[in-house]
Formats: sequence, structure tokens, C-alpha cells
Amino acid sequence: MGDASTDTYQSHDGLTLFYRDYGDPASTNTPVICVPGLTRNSRDFTDLAQHLSAQRRVICPDLRGRGFSDYDPNYKNYNPATYAQDMFTLLAHLNIDKVIWIGTSLGGLIGFVVAAMKPDILAGVVLNDVGPVVAEEGLERIRSYTGKLPPVTSWDDAIKQAKLVYGASLPDIADDRWPALVRNGYREDDTRVPRLDMDPKIGDAVRETATPQGDPWDLWDRMADIPTLAIRGILSDILDEPTFDEMVKRKPDLIQVTVPNRGHVPLLDEPEALQAIDAFVARIG
Repeated sequence: MGDASTDTYQSHDGLTLFYRDYGDPASTNTPVICVPGLTRNSRDFTDLAQHLSAQRRVICPDLRGRGFSDYDPNYKNYNPATYAQDMFTLLAHLNIDKVIWIGTSLGGLIGFVVAAMKPDILAGVVLNDVGPVVAEEGLERIRSYTGKLPPVTSWDDAIKQAKLVYGASLPDIADDRWPALVRNGYREDDTRVPRLDMDPKIGDAVRETATPQGDPWDLWDRMADIPTLAIRGILSDILDEPTFDEMVKRKPDLIQVTVPNRGHVPLLDEPEALQAIDAFVARIG
């Protein structure tokens, strides 16, 4: 995958977890960690990581149950608190004590947990189409298909399936770009048939997760002193406009960017998103 090196580390409960490591570890600029969405993996960040790694180190993990990381035998461990612990273990493994956190969807929710538990780790946070409140419409959509999609038998079938799931969120993506996007989320098995690169049990964990008790804005308020950039796809059914507006009311220094022709989630290669990320990480140094 480009100029990335790859390696693994051991979680606190004995899983072997995978990550990609871009750029120069000796760089004096603050390193970046890119944390993917619910059913996604580190390959989603290949282009962004290669771009950012010209100036700094960039770490892209596969969360447990995705990509080249071990599946968890106890699917109830597929939750933000466990993922946050895995990220603490990874950063300690790499001797990194301060990062810029880029989190897509679930990756942003994990960032909220990190901010509540160990805020000093975070030099800044980029949230890709996620806020403290997840819109019910989008949540139900995700629950309806995660871990339930039928198997495909070819790459053409995988492209058709991905368009069915993500097409409404990416209305202007040209047909010739879909094969590369699909290979970020699918991988060939031993029989050379593409499969979704995730544990289907992640869907069970999502559907069994109860609505969190308490005020979801409490986690957001703990971000008060952390520089934050929030990116929203204008068509998003996960980060709705009222939530986006409330975020900046509670945190007036929040940098907000809206990406046209994107739902959940922007790919982060859109000019609006990429320019905002470049400026944000440059300001942190």
C-alpha cells in the first residue's frame, strides 16, 4: 500500500491487531492517527495518509474484527470503550504520547471516548461526519445492513453491492472509480472470491447496543479545550444539521466544513475536506 510499512501489536486481551505506518517516525511534527468507520479498515485512508505523510508520521489501524486484525471471539467487545483501549495500547507500542486524531464515523466516536479518558493524548481532533448525537434515521439504516449483506461471487457483484449501500452518499462518483473504492472494503478469500473485510458479528453488536444513558452532549463538552475540525457531508443522515449547529454553539472555536454531494461519509479527498485538514494539521504543527 504505497509507502506504508505494516506491523502488528497485541491487544490487552491477546488479539493480534494490524496497522499501517506512513512517513518518517523521526519527524518532529505531531503524528496523525486515522481511525476508520464501523465496517471499514485502514485502506480507506491510503490516499490521505500518503498525502499527510510528506510532513509527519501517519498511523492507520485496522480495528479488531476488520481488515488484517483478528476477529474477537466475543462480539460484545466490539464497542467504543474496547476500541479506545486498543488505540491506547497501539500508541504506547509506538511510543507516541500525542496525536492528531482523524476519526471517520465510529472512529470519531472513539475519539470522544479518548477525550474523556485521556485528553492529554489529543493535540487535535478531526471528526468526519459524526457528532455526539447520531441521527436515528441513519442509525437504523446502518443496523439494517451491517453483517446482513448477502455474499457476493465476483468483483462485479461487490461493486453492485457497494453502490447499493453507499451510492446515495456518493452521488457524483464516476463508474470507473468504484472498483478502487470497493477494494478498500472487500478482500479476496482463499478461493479468490471477494468478501466484506469485516466480522459479520459487528452487526450483532450494533443491533444489541442499547441507547446510551445520560446526556450525549457531556462527551462533547469534554472536547472544550481540544482543537477540533468537524466535517459534514451535506446529505448526511448520521450527522444532521441541528446537531452540527449545536456543536458550534457549545464549542465556538470549532472549525466546521460542509462537503457538497456527500452523505455519510465524505471520502476526505474532496477539495473542501482536504484543504481544511491540511490547514488544521499545519496549525497544530
